[in-house]
Amino acid sequence: MPEKNPAGTAPAAPVALKLTAKDFKTDQEVRWCPGCGDYAILAALQSFMPELGIPRERIVFISGIGCSSRFPYYMNTYGMHSIHGRAPAIATGLSVSRPDLSVWVITGDGDALSIGGNHLIHALRRNVNLKILLFNNRIYGLTKGQYSPTSELGKVTKSTPMGSADSPFNPLSLALGADATFVARTIDSDRKHLQSVLRAAAEHNGSAFIEIYQNCNIFNDGAFDTLKEPQTRDDYMIRLEHGQPLTFGADGQWCVVHPPGGFGLEVRETASVAPEEIVVHDATVPEPAYAFALSRLPEADLRYTPIGVFRSVQRPSYDELVKTQLDTAKAKVSGTPEQELEQLLNSGDTWTIL
Repeated sequence: MPEKNPAGTAPAAPVALKLTAKDFKTDQEVRWCPGCGDYAILAALQSFMPELGIPRERIVFISGIGCSSRFPYYMNTYGMHSIHGRAPAIATGLSVSRPDLSVWVITGDGDALSIGGNHLIHALRRNVNLKILLFNNRIYGLTKGQYSPTSELGKVTKSTPMGSADSPFNPLSLALGADATFVARTIDSDRKHLQSVLRAAAEHNGSAFIEIYQNCNIFNDGAFDTLKEPQTRDDYMIRLEHGQPLTFGADGQWCVVHPPGGFGLEVRETASVAPEEIVVHDATVPEPAYAFALSRLPEADLRYTPIGVFRSVQRPSYDELVKTQLDTAKAKVSGTPEQELEQLLNSGDTWTIL
């Protein structure tokens, strides 16, 4: 029988958690440049968070350094504005020690792919239960316009007045090379698509990596206009939908096929190929080679850029594997916590120093 409360009646059933976007807004002044794409991402995320049905005290945002990394100040949850490039490492420790939390990493193309590159790839290969959002504006915004690891070859900036001699990173190819189990791309200005990708990432167990094309209207304005302008977006953008043929263009006049006798993928005119030759998108292909081929489709001018979920596969998360090890170790010992620790420290290979 349920216990009685002081009034002598049975306790009320738990009330379903009802949060709104307003609950996730803080009293902090949002300090980004007017017109920055970060505003759209923040609004989309604040509107999406109530869908999780998770109390705010069980949600954590961890960031590194950069314009995007001010994010934790503006989310009414727990959070940490950490150090340059180390957000995935800090978030790993939190996720493993507190599996009851929903942990999100906010980073940028400079923070994640320069000083933080090593931390990013190892979090992904380990499949830590993190949701990593990489804001890619192809420039260093916070430090006023130097070229970044994703800036195009020949990019003229304050730090490369003669044009960058560096070939850019492809963030999705990098993530897939690290065998990330969930990889996606979306755009700051398309709230519906952005939230659909966030939803899929939140449901994924393990590392979810999302690249978000984000406009820096001060130092790299219009970098992704061809994917946004009505005159060009249909011919430049390939929308990935699981189980659907990869066709695009205003009239579906373009499609993606496997090249005859070759590797990878290529774009052809839809009218020139048989329907069965058109690739049907499958984000659950176990091997990352298919998703990797998709990530290599875009040309230098962003023509043939896929957006959506490239890969979503299941394998045990790092958090689960560590917990299994701890449970196994605890099962081998008995007694008080102090005795258990003593047994663990003195088990296996030990040495006596005389």
